[in-house]
Amino acid sequence: MSRTLVSVPKTAKVGEVIDIRAMIAHPMETGYRMGPNGQAIPRKIIRHFACEYDGEEVFSAEFHPAVSANPFVAFSTVATKSGALTFRWTDDDGKVETASAEIAVS
Repeated sequence: MSRTLVSVPKTAKVGEVIDIRAMIAHPMETGYRMGPNGQAIPRKIIRHFACEYDGEEVFSAEFHPAVSANPFVAFSTVATKSGALTFRWTDDDGKVETASAEIAVS
């Protein structure tokens, strides 16, 4: 699908609030624009974003056509234990793009 970028601290202390950022390169075509042939360009957007921290969902969002290209998401969570953060974007066609990052909590 597309290129993803995620930013997660490499280390944190137990109970520390950590900032997480994620972006995906995607045109987010609304379906309302006309192409050079006068036909509507088919809609193709990222519909759903979710982040799991060590297997538990900590954040999710539903996107709509008004979201700009290359959607960027920033949120915070509490560091509880070392593990993986897994990011998942799903588009209109049901295609899924994933990325992950590890955090060491002490």
